[in-house]
Amino acid sequence: MTSYKFGIQQALTQLGIKEINLGTSTGNNAFSSGAIIESYSPVDGQLIASVTTTSAEDYEKVIQTATEAFKIFRQIPAPKRGEIVRQFGDKLRQNKEALGKLVSYEMGKSLQEGYGEVQEMIDICDFAVGLSRQLHGLTMHSERPSHRMYEQYHPLGIVGIISAFNFPVAVWAWNTALAWICGDVCVWKPSEKTPLCGIACQNIIASVLKENHLPEGISCLINGDYTVGEMLSKDIRIPLISATGSTRMGKIVSQTVAARLGKSLLELGGNNAIIVTPDADIKMTIIGAVFGAVGTAGQRCTSTRRLIVHESVYDKVKNNLVAAYQQLRIGNPLDEKNHVGPIIDKYAVAQYERALEKIVAQGGKLIVPGGVLSGEGYESGCYVKPAIAEVKNDFEIVQCETFAPILYLIQYSGTVENAIALQNGVAQGLSSAIMTNNLREAELFLSAQGSDCGIANVNIGTSGAEIGGAFGGEKETGGGRESGSDAWKVYMRRQTNTINYSTSLPLAQGIKFDLD
Repeated sequence: MTSYKFGIQQALTQLGIKEINLGTSTGNNAFSSGAIIESYSPVDGQLIASVTTTSAEDYEKVIQTATEAFKIFRQIPAPKRGEIVRQFGDKLRQNKEALGKLVSYEMGKSLQEGYGEVQEMIDICDFAVGLSRQLHGLTMHSERPSHRMYEQYHPLGIVGIISAFNFPVAVWAWNTALAWICGDVCVWKPSEKTPLCGIACQNIIASVLKENHLPEGISCLINGDYTVGEMLSKDIRIPLISATGSTRMGKIVSQTVAARLGKSLLELGGNNAIIVTPDADIKMTIIGAVFGAVGTAGQRCTSTRRLIVHESVYDKVKNNLVAAYQQLRIGNPLDEKNHVGPIIDKYAVAQYERALEKIVAQGGKLIVPGGVLSGEGYESGCYVKPAIAEVKNDFEIVQCETFAPILYLIQYSGTVENAIALQNGVAQGLSSAIMTNNLREAELFLSAQGSDCGIANVNIGTSGAEIGGAFGGEKETGGGRESGSDAWKVYMRRQTNTINYSTSLPLAQGIKFDLD
């Protein structure tokens, strides 16, 4: 057994994953009766484990368990709920290395990114703990004498979470940490491509709940394909569905949830651009663009897809980019010397290859050609070369999101307003950035006439967001906000209260309604 495989086996054991045929449940991985899905690592193509999925009967038991748990959990004061989240964060610290390795091996991102994803989980726990004492409402003056008015927030109930493979643990934590301090319970359907990461997280929180004598239904796990996600979306007992994934998936979820007048929190596709002006720091630009384009093998919703470069610095940026790409090391992500690991599976590889064909067919030029790697170390068939293509912004392929390491190089002329128009000229609106030392350009980019994205950065790339700032985007990105600022409000229901402490009953707006 290779040393990295030995490390993975140790990690699985530490995370409580000891069986080959792993069931899923509300807290103790008890047997589920659905079909079997198999988790293969894109790193080496090996079967990690088989997972029993959630049947309709299993799902009903999970929802009943969550419903009963909510009746208890909503009565616990918010700061006490915060204490549970604090303990969860401490458990994550203890298991950071093991969980980070599992993320890297099951999903394929670099080991450093795997560790970073677990750190995001820890950070949102810290944020949520403080927030548990700050779920503020408002007080206001009533127009009626001897009346008091205020607003407060109450837990919603069950929060359904549907997450994607590219961040198999962090996005769940963004939602659950906030939902838990708000008094909600959570039912999570992780991606069927990374089910073991979900089981590992469930094992960790289950131990915290058990130690605190709390019902396991506070955190529930269901595994399976889109049909399991449909159970969540259609269920009128679940007031909020938080879904992360493609725009196509988000539209289906949104329509299904809206049909029953439920609430959706959507984090969907990105087509993110960096604008490079004549006043940009080129060295900084290259670092931000390369990491943004090849980090997680281009499989982040915030990955840099487009580099919009002024004609006066275009050749310099292009030459530096090509030189930087020649230095990239592609290989096993558990080897920290490598920059780029595999993409998730052979279906994604096929999508990558089709995108390269379309670029050429639509008139683009591949200046770093890309291609699928084979031979020793690449046996899984999931390793591809990051590619760079010279294109125009209105190409059909450029208007779409390809979840792979393909960077589009686009030239602009004239003022920064022209570049902003190109950046905004796509259907998605998640992340954006400008590289400039010109204060006017930077401020214009951040103004109402600038970037139309939910995230707009100056002199940093599009990829990578800190806990604390609200994360999310506009247009076909879905409009949701997670993980920071006042994002907690989406996990609660808002209530206006008026108290009359007088001896009469005056009506609002001066209405008279006298009875003899």
